[in-house]
Amino acid sequence: MKRYLILLIISLMMAGAMAQKMRPNRQYQDYIDQYKDLAIQQMLKYRIPASITLAQAILESGAGRSDLAVRGNNHFGIKCHGWTGRTVYHDDDEQGECFRAYDHPYQSFEDHSQFLLRDRYKSLFALKMTDYKGWAKGLKRCGYATSPTYASRLIELIDLYGLNEYDHARKYDKFLAEKVTKDKPAQTGQPLHPIRMYNDNYYLVARQGDTFRSIGQEVGISYRKIAKRNERDKNDVLSEGDIVYLKKKQKRALKQFKNHPHTVKAGESLYDVAQMYGIRLKSLYKMNKLTPDHQVSVGERLRVR
Repeated sequence: MKRYLILLIISLMMAGAMAQKMRPNRQYQDYIDQYKDLAIQQMLKYRIPASITLAQAILESGAGRSDLAVRGNNHFGIKCHGWTGRTVYHDDDEQGECFRAYDHPYQSFEDHSQFLLRDRYKSLFALKMTDYKGWAKGLKRCGYATSPTYASRLIELIDLYGLNEYDHARKYDKFLAEKVTKDKPAQTGQPLHPIRMYNDNYYLVARQGDTFRSIGQEVGISYRKIAKRNERDKNDVLSEGDIVYLKKKQKRALKQFKNHPHTVKAGESLYDVAQMYGIRLKSLYKMNKLTPDHQVSVGERLRVR
């Protein structure tokens, strides 16, 4: 009986520890939402699983809150060895060690990918991009980290937040890899617009003073095409907060909005609704049997799929 009680207590303690260990973290989820497209971009360019890149970044940077990430945009803790760029100093294995510093997080993600292209990690690229467990164990085996739990911590993060979903992101095409998120700030001196995905499209949110021309210069797409894809005039000055899609919009909203019409709120136009759901204005007219001169009213219900 005594032995049974001891085993029961140990089991309960282990279960409690695992429950505590596996609890989702809002800070981590926010970080994932912010950098998942960047990780997918690296996957498309270099065949490194996006789940592995995200999990490593979370661990190494404390989800973007580490001293190195804040002061040097260094999200992977890469040290200065052979580095000629900007640097920051931080206590790690020794006091005041030299770490690489970047002007933009993109450069850190890019440098991390380049780091894994070394011969030491060559065996990893024989694995499937969807084999995140093999990659995690392989990184430890190849000497990426000294911690004996490094692989298990990566796998735990990937499982907890479903990061392996991004390894199967076939709907993400080479658009991000080739067109979006340059390795330097925009010519205006402002940071680059974060690029996000919605309804099988890429979009950004306009800032004060943005035009289709300035956005086109930043992302490397003709500003005339961007304006046309958003059903606007190419010379329009955008308002702060405007959604700007970078590819042609869909004809219908996401499946989750089937049989869930949109209820018009004060100040909304038909165009606002179309942008909100990432659909073409003409399709919105057609689904609701409306004409272009229709004056929408507050409380009106509109089909979006």
